[in-house]
Amino acid sequence: MEILILYEDGEVVAIDKPPGILVHAVDRTESGDKRETVADWHLARVPAATFVGESMVRADGTEMSRPGVVHRLDRETSGVLILAKTQDAFLHLKKQFHDRLVTKEYRAFVYGAVTEQEGMIDRPIGRSARDFRLRSAQYGARGKLRKAETRWERIAGTESHTYLRLLPKTGRRHQLRVHLKAINHPIIEDHLYAGNLVKKQPHALGFERLALHACALTIELPSGDTRTFAAPLPEDFVRAETMLGIVPR
Repeated sequence: MEILILYEDGEVVAIDKPPGILVHAVDRTESGDKRETVADWHLARVPAATFVGESMVRADGTEMSRPGVVHRLDRETSGVLILAKTQDAFLHLKKQFHDRLVTKEYRAFVYGAVTEQEGMIDRPIGRSARDFRLRSAQYGARGKLRKAETRWERIAGTESHTYLRLLPKTGRRHQLRVHLKAINHPIIEDHLYAGNLVKKQPHALGFERLALHACALTIELPSGDTRTFAAPLPEDFVRAETMLGIVPR
């Protein structure tokens, strides 16, 4: 597995996660997917991270370790991910995320024309009434509703698609995906939350995966330094920018 390292010291490593790779093996048992995960890659490089982090209980009741994993990105999402090498570093980073002291920036291409220049999506997220495995920020969501906020800015667009900058204030599972669906602009190639649109517009703007990229992360490291890590735009994002007439920066 080739992974670009954005930063590394004795306590953490920040990487640019490629699309199509699981962060850890939580879904691997059911799917039968035996491919290497980011956690596997991290453990191979830092064997001492074996007991770093917190384990997770699968649906079948078995326990799964997640060495060094502080936060996660969905399989098809690319971009910045930070991993801990020591337990002290893990606890420090976890507190940063828990206290919402981390600044995250994403880019996404969505279906439809977003005409406003900016806005805030302030909708709690619960479980989908249609499929309890999925999340929902729409009327009728079930279970415990958790506060979720996403600020967005329009970068460019056409009558069919829009390019957005996303600044989530919270970090709920699938937050950006369900928030954008809730305002009727789901992310391109989101098979979970925009299945009908994906069928009607297959590979819109050339995408063959979820059009979501975690482009920057600002966080205080265990050393006390505050750093911003930026992941370069993947080729499919650069290609889609060109299709929308965005001048390369």
